[in-house]
Amino acid sequence: MPLSVTPDIVIPDDELEWKFIRSSGPGGQNVNKVSSAVQLRFLLPLNITLSAAVRNRLRRLAGQKLIDDGSILIQARS
Repeated sequence: MPLSVTPDIVIPDDELEWKFIRSSGPGGQNVNKVSSAVQLRFLLPLNITLSAAVRNRLRRLAGQKLIDDGSILIQARS
């Protein structure tokens, strides 16, 4: 399912990768058994729906979330 950012901006499925991972740090009995974190990777170099100006702005704003291949990697942990 595509990600709707605004009514005018939709990111296609093939430009997003989801990966469920184990969260680091203390977590009790399930810390090494349960995937309690998620990584969302936005494959920005493959994007054709955003203008070049918006893609460049995203690169500037991403900071350390911009990885070597030009993708943006966001992690969420519980």
